[in-house]
Amino acid sequence: MLSGHGSVRRRRGRNNRAARIAVPVAAVMALGLTVGIVVGTSGHGAPNLRSAAASGSAGVFNSSIQDTCDIIVPAHPLTAKGLATPYQLTGAAGGSPAATGCQMTNSINLGAYVQATILDPQTGALYVYNPLVITAGTTPAVKPVVPKLPKHAVVTIDFGFNGTFLIQKGATLDALQQGNCTDGMPGSPFGQVSFCNGTNFFNTAFRLERAGRLTIPSAGRSRNMVPSAGALGTGRQCPTTRNFDMIDQDQSDNVTTHYLLNPATGQTAQDNAANAARMKGAQVLVNGSDNALIDNFLDPAFGCTPFMAPDLANHGAMATSQALDELLAARNQPSHAALVPENDAMVLGLGGSFDAAKTDLYRSEIGQAPVDNQTDASSSPQMYCQNMVNIQTPFIAANEKIFAAWPSPVPTVGDTLFTFMANRLAQSFNNLNCANFGLHQTVTVVTTNGAGAATAATLNDDPEVASF
Repeated sequence: MLSGHGSVRRRRGRNNRAARIAVPVAAVMALGLTVGIVVGTSGHGAPNLRSAAASGSAGVFNSSIQDTCDIIVPAHPLTAKGLATPYQLTGAAGGSPAATGCQMTNSINLGAYVQATILDPQTGALYVYNPLVITAGTTPAVKPVVPKLPKHAVVTIDFGFNGTFLIQKGATLDALQQGNCTDGMPGSPFGQVSFCNGTNFFNTAFRLERAGRLTIPSAGRSRNMVPSAGALGTGRQCPTTRNFDMIDQDQSDNVTTHYLLNPATGQTAQDNAANAARMKGAQVLVNGSDNALIDNFLDPAFGCTPFMAPDLANHGAMATSQALDELLAARNQPSHAALVPENDAMVLGLGGSFDAAKTDLYRSEIGQAPVDNQTDASSSPQMYCQNMVNIQTPFIAANEKIFAAWPSPVPTVGDTLFTFMANRLAQSFNNLNCANFGLHQTVTVVTTNGAGAATAATLNDDPEVASF
């Protein structure tokens, strides 16, 4: 609901709970408003995400002992054998999984996830494969499927994490070099995310697209979405990771991978139909991500369909991926495109300074253009903040009725999709330090429940202009 407008009083009288929000800004960690996992037993549909503040994680840990873990990348990670070799989650700097909490049984706090997207350069066909992550020292609950890759396949691998910093380590001395892997700049890691071969993948994909050998679909249009933000908005276009309608302070981060967990043994397996049938009562582990927010919540709410490709570990069943979302976003990029900004905590340099080189490295791994005058027009720190408040605020307000009818991805952040989105916007404003650019918070603190989750919201969509 919009404060300062003629309809406010009437709408408050109709539904105070659905029309307002409380914003416990400090309640969620800065590097991931949708950080969390979780869970339900397999076979019960898409799992809900839960925030890292939630209790009841599977296994022995209920809270993280630290916020940094290592992930051991197998040799030749871009090959079929490398993809099918389990990645290992372990403690940082030689710490054991048990001593540090870096275990998949502690996934709600420190779970790691890996996702591969595969391009056939001959045909332009795309595929998804989710390599398995196990706790170091354990074995898979079910041996991973060995994918059949196209000849000369070009593979990108994306990593997600439910803690703060996930550091890549090679199983062999040259494993990271073999995979063109990066977790940031020397001494300055990205944080929750890292990549292997993303730059090569997207450069190849864009070249094939220009040659007419790869076709990326339209994002589609929603019949029930209420257009907002006038010329700044995207009308009824279905949401993508580059629309200011839906981004947060660290957009395009983390993956859509799920794993199955045997809570009795602590062993994990790929989440596919065969394993779900075999592992009765297994829990579904989820990486909280902006991509999952679009694919599993916003798209269904608006009657949209995410971009999907056959899953090589699940008999070709259609699946989403972070890289597919980025290809779709690039193909349907709006005039005011949301690209990773230099004030995103994941790309800040040492000492918290803006770091264009680190930002460019991150952007290149997800197919985004580098920092320059053209991209700064929409995604400099100032313009990213300005566009976020001027585009997303009216978008959430205009579509309040739709959002309020949908469940929250993270109930500890907001009790409906509406309060979740409003709370996420408010926290992004603070995490990006948007007030430093003369902008004002557009979500008013009103109400939280006993657990600190937003239960109602007021939004002010008066246009703002950032100072430079």
